[in-house]
Amino acid sequence: MCNLSFKLTISKGQISQQLLKSVFHFLNHQLKFRSFALHTYFMSKIRITKLFTFETGHALYGYDGKCKNVHGHSYKLSVTVIGSPITKLGAVKLGMVIDFGDLKKVVKEEIVDSFDHATVFNKNTPHLELAKELQDRGHNIILVDYQPTSENMVIDFAVKIKDRLPENIQLHSLKLSETDTSFAEWYASDNE
Repeated sequence: MCNLSFKLTISKGQISQQLLKSVFHFLNHQLKFRSFALHTYFMSKIRITKLFTFETGHALYGYDGKCKNVHGHSYKLSVTVIGSPITKLGAVKLGMVIDFGDLKKVVKEEIVDSFDHATVFNKNTPHLELAKELQDRGHNIILVDYQPTSENMVIDFAVKIKDRLPENIQLHSLKLSETDTSFAEWYASDNE
């Protein structure tokens, strides 16, 4: 990186026209170089990731193991988006792909606020009766059109998040962990 710093003091008649032209030519060259470097820098694609946590219960109807019972997880959701940093001079978010606060707002409204401390059931199974009974007793129930595995939940989350992102930002990937050693991943490149 070029660090251009100098002090120029001009008294009347002390500088020739040629010297003045040379100084302006040098400055113009440096600014063009910097402009190119900044243009290249800001046109890069950058991935931004934010991690969210929420507590959710579910039951897997027809499953042949313990997860057929109602149980819960401390889910961790990593959301990665991709885009170019904002280059418009004067923009309050200059240099950002997306403000982390804006990404948080989308994911919180679409996923965390709904799923945190809720129990998810497939509405196309006999669990619907249990879900309705729990709902009648004041429990937070989410009814979905799929078996609520991590795999299916991460697909659902991808659809919800993609619909809310600004048009210049793409969802790159999601990672939904139900334990420290078990997770499902969704990548845009796998789903084009």
